[in-house]
Amino acid sequence: MIVGSIKENTALEKRVSITPDSAKSIIGLGLRVCVEKNYALHIGINDDQYIKNGVEIKNSSSEVLSSCNLITKVNCPSDEEINILKEKTILIGMLNPAKNKNRIDKIINKQIKLFSLELLPRITRAQSMDVLSSQSNLAGYRAVVDCVAEFKKAVPMMMTAAGTVPAAKILVIGAGVAGLQAIATAKRLGAIVSATDVRAASKEQVESLGGKFLTVEQNEDMETTGGYAKEASDEYKKKQAEMMKEALKKNDIVICTALIPGKPAPRILTEDLVKLMKPGSIVYDLAAEQGGNSAFSEAGKINSVDGIKIIGVKSLMNSLPLTASNLYAKNLFSFIRNLYSKEKKNFNINLEDEIIEKSLIKRV
Repeated sequence: MIVGSIKENTALEKRVSITPDSAKSIIGLGLRVCVEKNYALHIGINDDQYIKNGVEIKNSSSEVLSSCNLITKVNCPSDEEINILKEKTILIGMLNPAKNKNRIDKIINKQIKLFSLELLPRITRAQSMDVLSSQSNLAGYRAVVDCVAEFKKAVPMMMTAAGTVPAAKILVIGAGVAGLQAIATAKRLGAIVSATDVRAASKEQVESLGGKFLTVEQNEDMETTGGYAKEASDEYKKKQAEMMKEALKKNDIVICTALIPGKPAPRILTEDLVKLMKPGSIVYDLAAEQGGNSAFSEAGKINSVDGIKIIGVKSLMNSLPLTASNLYAKNLFSFIRNLYSKEKKNFNINLEDEIIEKSLIKRV
């Protein structure tokens, strides 16, 4: 049985789904691995590093796609790649079925089993495969680094003979994986950090990292059984806006990370709220590609409103492609290990396994 991967469109996606280390682990299961020539050269990994670990190098993407039993990707294949895919193979990646419905249908028509790792259940056994967490963790870190680079002042408090420099104040909206890492990183840099989340259970996590939790009084349960945030009611949104009015006047940087699975990002910062911030302040919107938590945010653009920078993030992992690839490849290996039966020497699509059943894409 052969596992393979081809280059992504590096103009859009710089991550890879198989690294030399993960390839070695896959081969250790009793599988063969092949990749396209110069597969990861753009992130500083040459073919010799793969060959050293037992990987076969193919001259073209079509050679890989036509010879493998299981294909790993970061993103959904292009139409051209779909045409080359062998029938009755397996494809694993972050396939975004809601966005790629037509392509997904084409692939299913070729009797290919599709697994999208964003659909993994939030259970203990799936934690090692959790691509959303591994990538979001990096996103939270990078968000703070980017904001500090854009900010025109020092972040930590500094006491000098010339006077004291006050610490920057950073507000994090959304205390999921990305938000918690943003809080931790901002605290390490010496900022005064506060955070808010619709899930009351996140208060303890925020405070354990040294952040101040901004609470909106509520009677409703804002957390799903899977641990994600629910869409807020109109009453909650009004209370949240009142709380934000005071918070935004005081903070220098706002990092937005709030997402609702399967829906557009909730609009938390209206135009009026953004304009309450001081000139020189920054809004960094990690949710921009899903519609944005903030007014004025556009994916891939920096907009300036009354001296306030609104940074809409796009393809953030392209700024950390090597680290992101290492984590993603480890997630993928864990999924493959769960899927492969050493005894039967094949891939076992066991629908009684919650991990396999939830991540398998049915026709959409």
